[in-house]
Amino acid sequence: MITIDRFRWWDIAEVLPMEEDLFGSEKWSSSMFWNELAQRHFYVAAKDGDELVGYAGLAVIDQEESWVQNIAVKRTAQQRGVGRRLLETLLERAGKRKVLLEVAVDNKPAQHLYAVHDFEPVGIRRGYYQPSNTDALVMMRDV
Repeated sequence: MITIDRFRWWDIAEVLPMEEDLFGSEKWSSSMFWNELAQRHFYVAAKDGDELVGYAGLAVIDQEESWVQNIAVKRTAQQRGVGRRLLETLLERAGKRKVLLEVAVDNKPAQHLYAVHDFEPVGIRRGYYQPSNTDALVMMRDV
């Protein structure tokens, strides 16, 4: 059974192998996660028993805007609704704020998940993901 809890500093070590597997050379480092937590961004972890199978983060900018920082689900837990539950938790936290995010232009499954939750494309960031130089589609959900 999947549970969603607050992401804590001790979860960082467990997400680093997932980052490597999912994002390769574009993975986040432990210091990037520490920085997110130090800035008090809202992070949650999806767990299947004791195993961390996904995580997501949200930066609340002000009363009107927030940004999804990341959503990741371990390959063995994909297609089980984990990403959907993580996103819905972030959207609940965002409340009445508009929510923006960047997603790789070639990540069609993620784009579909966001579209189902009323996100619409609003722009492109050329060469956003490095070192692959992959473009990012900027999507927004306005309430």
